[in-house]
Amino acid sequence: MRLEDIPIAQIRRPLPRANDPNKVKALMDSIAEIGLQEPIDVLEVDGQYYGFSGCHRYEACQRLGHQTIRCRVRRAPKAVLKMHLA
Repeated sequence: MRLEDIPIAQIRRPLPRANDPNKVKALMDSIAEIGLQEPIDVLEVDGQYYGFSGCHRYEACQRLGHQTIRCRVRRAPKAVLKMHLA
């Protein structure tokens, strides 16, 4: 696993989730003040990035206009991606 700043536009979010708007707003305030403290987790499969956790942090950074987000990147085969999508 490695830490990397990845362009938000390159992270696919294949499982749509309804985020709590109050939590997103609180995270936006915190990130604007002190920065993102906890990276999100992404899978790298064949050079593509997939995010399944960190939904609120992802949305907060996106709404703040950040171009990149700090990620813990784990390389995985397509079989692991398929398990996450099942």
